[in-house]
Amino acid sequence: MNRRQFIQQALAFSAGFSFSLPEVFAAPVTRPDLAIVTGKNYRDVVVQSIELLGGIEQFVHTGDTVVVKPNIGWDRNPEQAANTNPLVVKGLIELALDAGASRVDLFDHTCNEKRRCYQNSGMVDMVKSFGSKKVRLEHIDPRKFIPVQIEKGKSLTSWEIYEQAISADVYINVPVAKHHGLGVLSLGLKNSMGVIGGNRGKLHHDLGQRLADLATVVSPTLTVIDATRILLRNGPQGGSLDDVKQLDQVIASVDPVAADAYGTTLFGLVPEDIASTVAANKMGLGQMDLTKVNMRKKTL
Repeated sequence: MNRRQFIQQALAFSAGFSFSLPEVFAAPVTRPDLAIVTGKNYRDVVVQSIELLGGIEQFVHTGDTVVVKPNIGWDRNPEQAANTNPLVVKGLIELALDAGASRVDLFDHTCNEKRRCYQNSGMVDMVKSFGSKKVRLEHIDPRKFIPVQIEKGKSLTSWEIYEQAISADVYINVPVAKHHGLGVLSLGLKNSMGVIGGNRGKLHHDLGQRLADLATVVSPTLTVIDATRILLRNGPQGGSLDDVKQLDQVIASVDPVAADAYGTTLFGLVPEDIASTVAANKMGLGQMDLTKVNMRKKTL
């Protein structure tokens, strides 16, 4: 069952099902759940992080529609670390196209004025560099928000979600790692705020649990955390380069909880410090105990 079929069944309130291959066909699992790669060439860092997980062909297939969801919420340049670095995003788009994606869409429900955010973040120029109609950076269209029942939600039972975020064959979540005044940190789970409509301020009450609830329906194929530069203070929008630390690192995982759990360590914190990580772990959405996560690190 592919991602689209799963989501369609969830939206139709159908019972899910699973299947398993006979044991004779099962291959031993040797790939890591979490890959951490460090290096100065951000394209190579991205490529290597995905290679450690088994290669992009494990996730994107010929003809797939792909959403690459960066954080583009603020009128800030890449050096200020409030948005995802466009070079990280570019590397993922290149991989998706090489794997045969029919289309790659990018979007974010911005906090500052959308045109300034898209332009100053570097995303507009990055997308133009492809010169391809297969790569599309679009402004959020309010008509594309659809009401979705959150059947497994503990604090949220329904919310408006951007249709492409749940209908795409492949959804790659690409947040930047940064401080957040309300949620302590903004990582992968928090990045789902960029694909929802409605009064987003209402989610700030019981934010951790509500982000975990959203993760039951906005389910990434991959989480790739941009830690090339991280925002240590005054997030989520920052502004001062004094608040930025350059790490030249990318964290990639098939487990969104493990990705966020590792992301906390970059700030001298532990996974238990982040309410959304704890809530998602309790809901069985991933593993936050890093001693139980199969991870690999590589420096280029």
